[in-house]
Amino acid sequence: MPEDTTREAGGDTTDVDPGTAVHRPHRDPRPAAVAFATTEHFTLQDARAATVAESTGRAGMFLMAVSGGLVALGLIATASRVGTAFFAFGLVLLPTLTFVGSVTFERALQSGMEDLGYARRIDLLRGYYFGEAPELTPYLMSVPGQERLRVLGLGEGRWQAFRSVAAMVAVITAVLAGSAIGLLAAVVSEHSLAAALVAGGVVALAALAGMMRRQQSAWERATSAPVSLDTDDTGPVQR
Repeated sequence: MPEDTTREAGGDTTDVDPGTAVHRPHRDPRPAAVAFATTEHFTLQDARAATVAESTGRAGMFLMAVSGGLVALGLIATASRVGTAFFAFGLVLLPTLTFVGSVTFERALQSGMEDLGYARRIDLLRGYYFGEAPELTPYLMSVPGQERLRVLGLGEGRWQAFRSVAAMVAVITAVLAGSAIGLLAAVVSEHSLAAALVAGGVVALAALAGMMRRQQSAWERATSAPVSLDTDDTGPVQR
């Protein structure tokens, strides 16, 4: 009679005849494992595309809001000859746009962290492919982790932090915040240009520095987090 035998590769029990059972070499992965890995790979790629689309979409909506708001502010300035209506409208519009920019920055930063997590998980799967099929190494890109940014054209220069969608939104938001405070300072100081420029410049630089520091700390936490809960290796594998 057939006896219960346990396959070493998966640990599941099936009713097979030991005399007719065919065992694969230990290095050959099970078809189910290959199917699961490739499906997960494609799913992660789609998720990455969704994060990029959301980031660019939100940034586009923010830029449209800023453009429309500034056009409206210019029309008010022309109609009121830079009078009371202009200052009142500007002190309502600019803080509103600053708030929209702040939440857009936060969401763009979250999307960037999600994209980074998906990319690291794809690296983990690529490590599985190379481990199970090392003969593919000459045909697929496989570089050390520290060289990955350079190969992709993303250097680690001083200005790299400003090239993300979140950083672009941060710069515009900081300018809007500085403009709002500068306009308020001009009203309080009886239209003193020096007071408006000093107050606006200080606030803009402080806001930009705070958001860039927020982005940097988020990236550091994301890159130091473990890729998998089943491993102690916190760094990405080669691909």
